[in-house]
Order: sequence, then C-alpha cells, then structure tokens
Amino acid sequence: MDLLAILLQVAQDLSPFAKLGAGLGAGIAAIGAGMGIGQIGRSAVESIARQPEAVGDIRSNMIVAAALIEGVAFFAIVVCLLIVFL
Repeated sequence: MDLLAILLQVAQDLSPFAKLGAGLGAGIAAIGAGMGIGQIGRSAVESIARQPEAVGDIRSNMIVAAALIEGVAFFAIVVCLLIVFL
C-alpha cells in the first residue's frame, strides 16, 4: 500500500477524536475567556475603590484588556470549528 493511503486511512479513523478534541477546546477557550474577563472586572472594581480619581484610565485599560481576551477566545473557537467542519 502507498504511504499516503495509509496516512489518509489513519486520519479518517481518528476523525471522531479530532472532533471531540475540537469541542473540548472550544469549551475550554470559552471558559478561560470568561474567567479572564471576570478577573479583569474584579480587579478593576477593586482599583476604582482604592483610587476613585483614576476611574477613566482604569476603565479604558479594562476595556482594552477584555477586548484582547475576547479576540483570542474568538480565534480559538474559530480554529476549533474549522477542525470540526473540515
């Protein structure tokens, strides 16, 4: 048998495991993003409580950090969905 045919057969046999891994990866990415944004919110509220005069700077930094986390989580979920559908 040809090596390529063997590799294609192995890849086809492991396809359900790849889909399972993609589903788990998407779930972990969503949970991680939720925990990260929660941590940012908690820290921002504590910082505002300690220094109320810096509320504008803290809020803008919090929004930028949350957007970056959302972007990474969205990228991870898209990659997982590509694994499932390709």
